Formats: sequence, C-alpha cells, structure tokens
Amino acid sequence: MTNTKTSLSLFDAALVKPALWGAFAKLDPRTQWRNPVMFIVYIGSILTTLLWVHSLTFPGDTGMKPAFVLAVSVWLWFTVLFANFAEALAEGRSKAQAASLRGLRKDTWAKKLQEPRHGGQWLPEQAPNLRKGDVVLVETGDVIPLDGEVIEGVASVDESAITGESAPVVRESGGDFSAVTGGTRVLSDWLVVRISVNPGESFLDRMIGMVEAAKRHKTPNEIALTILLVALTLVFLMVTVTLLPFSLFSVEAAGAGTVVSLTALVALLVCLIPTTIGGLLSAVGVAGMSRMMQANVIATSGRAVEAAGDVDVLLLDKTGTITHGNRQASAFLPSPGVPKSRLARAAMLASLADETPEGRSIVELARRDGLEAASVEGARFVPFTAQTRMSGVDLPAPPNSLDTNAILLRKGAVDAVRRHVESLGGAMPAEVLRAAEETARRGSTPLAVAEGARVLGVVELKDIVKTGIKERFAELRRMGIKTVMITGDNKLTAAAIAAEAGVDDFLAEATPEDKLALIRKYQSEGRLVAMTGDGTNDAPALAQADVAVAMGSGTQAAKEAGNMVDLDSNPTKLLEVVETGKALLMTRGSLTTFSIANDVAKYFAIIPAIFVSTYPQLGALNVMRLASPSSAILSAVIFNALVIVFLIPLALKGVRYRPVGAAALLRRNLAIYGLGGLVVPFIGIKLIDWLLVAVHLS
Repeated sequence: MTNTKTSLSLFDAALVKPALWGAFAKLDPRTQWRNPVMFIVYIGSILTTLLWVHSLTFPGDTGMKPAFVLAVSVWLWFTVLFANFAEALAEGRSKAQAASLRGLRKDTWAKKLQEPRHGGQWLPEQAPNLRKGDVVLVETGDVIPLDGEVIEGVASVDESAITGESAPVVRESGGDFSAVTGGTRVLSDWLVVRISVNPGESFLDRMIGMVEAAKRHKTPNEIALTILLVALTLVFLMVTVTLLPFSLFSVEAAGAGTVVSLTALVALLVCLIPTTIGGLLSAVGVAGMSRMMQANVIATSGRAVEAAGDVDVLLLDKTGTITHGNRQASAFLPSPGVPKSRLARAAMLASLADETPEGRSIVELARRDGLEAASVEGARFVPFTAQTRMSGVDLPAPPNSLDTNAILLRKGAVDAVRRHVESLGGAMPAEVLRAAEETARRGSTPLAVAEGARVLGVVELKDIVKTGIKERFAELRRMGIKTVMITGDNKLTAAAIAAEAGVDDFLAEATPEDKLALIRKYQSEGRLVAMTGDGTNDAPALAQADVAVAMGSGTQAAKEAGNMVDLDSNPTKLLEVVETGKALLMTRGSLTTFSIANDVAKYFAIIPAIFVSTYPQLGALNVMRLASPSSAILSAVIFNALVIVFLIPLALKGVRYRPVGAAALLRRNLAIYGLGGLVVPFIGIKLIDWLLVAVHLS
C-alpha cells in the first residue's frame, strides 16, 4: 500500500508551539481539578510560592533560605507545566489530524435530479443544499458531494484523500461496494448516487468529531487507575501531614534539631505521590487514539481502543481476511447425463441477479465458454440473500409446452439447493454430493445448480489463503487470543481452509443470526469479542461485538454499527487494532510501574534530609551520599519534574507490543520498568546533586 498521508514528528514545531501555550492555558484551576494527582502538585506549587513570598517578608520564619524555597516552587511549577505540556502535545497531534481531515471537506457543485414535475433533469446544485434522499449524478472528474449509496452505474473512484491509498477502487450499485464517501473523486465513467446523509452528518464530519472529542472521554480502566492513584495520593498526604506534629514532638523531646519546614513537606509529598503516571495518564489515552488514526482507523472513543487491548476472541470473515477474497468460478462439474453447456447456461441465468463477486464470476466463466446472457421476456429474477444463500430466475414455460409451470433455475450453497430441490419433490444425486465433497476437500467452494427439481451439477469456486496469515494467527495464539473463522461455505470447505490458515475454530454456513448468536455465546462466557464487517447483514453482529471494526468502503449501516472504522477497508487491520490496544494498556501499566518504583529512591533522598538534624542515625539512609539536606530535597524535586519530560516520547509513541504470554510479559515489564524505576532515580538524583554542587547551588 502506498500511503499518501504524512504524519508530524513527535516534537515538530507545528505541535510544540501550540502545546507550550496549551501548557500555560491548562493552569486554569477548573482544568487542573480534573486530574486529582496533579491538582495536589498544583496546590503545592501555589503554597510554596506563598511561602517564598513570606520568607522574603519575614526571613527566618520559614526555616529555609528564600532562594531554596523559590527553587522548590519553580520546579514544582515546572512539574505541573510538563504534565500539561504532555497532555497538550497529545491533544495537538489529534487536532492536527482533525485539521487535515477538515481540509478534505470541499463545497462542491453536484448535478441533482429534479422532481418529475420540474422536468426530471440534472441541474447544478451546491453540496450544502443537498439533503438526505436526493439523487445526484457524478461523472469523470467530479467530486462526490456527500456520502451516499450507488443506485446505478459503475465507476473508478479515487479515495486517497480519505484512506491514503493511491490505488483507485471500483464502486457500483448493489452488493457491499455501493457506498461512496463525500470528498472522493470519480476517475472514470459515472455513478448515480442517492445521498444518505444531511450536510454536517457525513462520514468525514463524524471522523472529525471523533478525533476532536478524543480527549474528553475517560475509559473504564483509566477511571479505575485514577481512583487507585487518588487513593495512593491520599495515603501519602495523610502520612505527610502527620510528619509535622511528629517533628515538633521529636525536636521538643530530643531538645535538638530543627522542625521540618512546610516547603520540605510539600516537596516530600509531591515526590512520593505518583506524579509521573498522574501527569502522563491523559496523554497516554489520547495518544492511543492518535496511533489508531495513524493506522487509518477511526475509533469512536478511547473505550473502543482499550477494549481492543483486552480482546481474547477474534471473529474473522474468511473471504478477504483469511483468503484473498477474489473467489472466482473456475469449473462447471455437470451431473451424469447433463451436458456441460446446459449446466453453464443455467448457472449463468441463475447468477444474473447475484451481485456478489462470485455470482459475477460465474457469468464471466460462462461467457468465456461461449455463452451469452440473452434477455428472457417474462423472467422473474430472485436476488441472492444471506438468509437463503441462493439466487436464481423463474423462466416462463416454453411456448406450446404442455407444462405451463415456470422453470425455476437456482444456484447457491449445496445444502440450500438441496432443501429447495427436496421441497419440489426431487433429490440430490449421490454423484453431485461426491463432487461437492471432493471440491470442498480441495479447499474450494462448491455451488449447486438446479433446474426445477433436478440438480444439474456443481460450480467450483477457488480462493487462496493469504501468505503469512498462519504465522499471524500463531502470534495471536501466543497472546492468548482465540481466532474463529466465519464463512458461508459448507463445513468441509470451511474445515479445509481453517486447517490451512491455522485458525482455532470456524463457523460454517453462517447467517447473520448465527454470527450474532456466536458473539453472545462467547460474551456469556466472560470473553471480549472483536470482529470486522462491511455489509448491512454484518450490522447486528458489529453492534453486539465489544470491538467492531467496520470497513470504510462498507455500507452506512455497518459503519454506524461499529465502534471503529478502517479507512483502508483492510479486514486484516483487526490484528493491528488488537496490537495497538494492547500496546496502550502496556504503556499505561509500564508507566504506572515505573512511577511507583520511583518512590523508593526519593524516600532515601528526602526522609534523611528533613530528619537528620533531629535523628543523626538517619544519615545511614543517605545511601546516595547527597551533599546536603537542601541539595537532597531539591535534587529529588528536579528529578521528579524532568522524568515527566523524558517519558513523554514513551507515553505518545507507546510501548512496543510483543506477542508473548501474559506471564512472560509481566516478567519483562517488571524487569524493565520496575527495576528501571528503582535504579534510574538513584542515578538521576545523584547526578543532579553533583550538578548543584558544581554550580554552588546546594
């Protein structure tokens, strides 16, 4: 795929400048209140600022030098600003994506079909004046004004502005490729389109709204983690508050030392509460949706992205996902005593009302055999449906025939045709069943053809399993995810394809009701289910699934039922969606682990510093051999602020996901971010202490 979209680098000037301004704009108390952990830091910054002003007015009251109080206050403000900057930078990336989408909207002119009383002509009309139900004509070079369904014509459409895919796609009436998107351009031929939305309600408008609203929704896991962080913050707050009376009592009882200052207590509180994850939590959630957008997937909310990370069952359509999807008719296999030409003609006529690619391939194969689809007067066509799994035509009886009953030609799944034939008093020949079974064992799909109560033979459809798909399914299995192939094929064909592709299970001869029932079954077992779909018949199952990825080229009903839309219309994108969701959860967990592990080093830095004058024995806890109490406190505060900056790239880009088991993933996470969270602060605080000593600020 050649993607024409470009993405801004992480610290691009176009993102950084607005983010810097946004960091200061977010100092509004109403904004800070939304993040309880950082709100504590915000209050601490205000308090230390007031203490600095007090130390200037009443030197000696605070017990600390004004310069030290000012330094602590400044770095606390930096801590708040760095957290604001991370969130603003993540939001800026989403806004940039929304702006690029907004730039695709064009106020175009369209050729609207006038009402019969006005002549029924195609007259120019501006796109903003169009309404749902209007019919427009778009020809070569025209821009499609609004979303709609093709009701007539076939054309090549350039959708690169929406999908980033440079290759044009074919849009035509009928089937699952009839939906067109406003802002795309017709490259050849013409289409008659019925508008399906009003201005402001188009797919592009909804995408912009989804992206712009990304930062406003907290996911359940994010809310649960926020509650945990608030609980930890309250615990540390109560501990810190009790240290002041404890210090007063200790100094009075020992008759030595100095009472701990409010500045030191605020510094201790800020360093011990989980400020790192608290400052980056919102950025991680917004960045997760942004990464989905970079993969050309629009998520309606962070809840959908997060659910993708928890998915443990994947339902995948066989055609187009596991196989290439271009299942084509390859051979006519007639019943004994039936000429091949008769089978081919019946299959062709029965497929004229079948708008699926398979139906058209049967017509094409018959034409290659020298047959032509002549119009038959009085014929009644029966279109293919997912429920009947057959198509056909009812032909009038030949002239001068003693039998005046219509000739019923049907083509479809073997079991469906068998039931049809038996309802007419016929039977499926054993030779036809054998041919169908042999076809299925080869991994092909057999379709039976019947003329009235007589089965004429089988049409073989061939499809090919995609290269590398078996390895992808093996990765998913290692991730603990069960893969289920869904197909309308019979069980033998489904079993052959499932074995070749390496899926864990399959559902054959699936109807929309069967898909829905299967999803509910897995959900009743406590599992989270993901699936893809593009047709109207997929809408009920998409609405039921926990993660539902609708294809951008699919029908309007499918897009509205899903909670994600894949602009590339690539069904295998579901695998990337799951990996992105898991990467989001891993990033949040890794930062939480790192943030909590950080507290150990800060404890060894600040606790000895504020109590060593009263209890000299606590000097043994100064394992980093920091130069002085003031240097120890300031070094911890500076490190606490700077670590947020250094972790912004990790929060926005995400932790790389590796398809390993949960136990191995936990060990790796603890080794890197748990152990790293213990070691890095010791090194960082000591380096900052050396620097403060070097510039004589300790």
